[in-house]
Amino acid sequence: MSISYNKLWKLLIDKNMSKTDLRIKADIGTATLAKLGKNQPVSMDVLMRICGVLSCNISEVMDVLPAEVDE
Repeated sequence: MSISYNKLWKLLIDKNMSKTDLRIKADIGTATLAKLGKNQPVSMDVLMRICGVLSCNISEVMDVLPAEVDE
């Protein structure tokens, strides 16, 4: 399974917020922001802080994608 944070980036655009603004307001580090940019897992605590800043649900910032099946 993999993760996609595309919804997060679209939400930031809709709210006219930069990644740096999000990083500061949610108190997350640059390494964590880089993980988000690479669609890598981050802690639930980070996701909850992001949702708090954006006033949204976790389903509005990420998707869990099924693993690709080789046939």
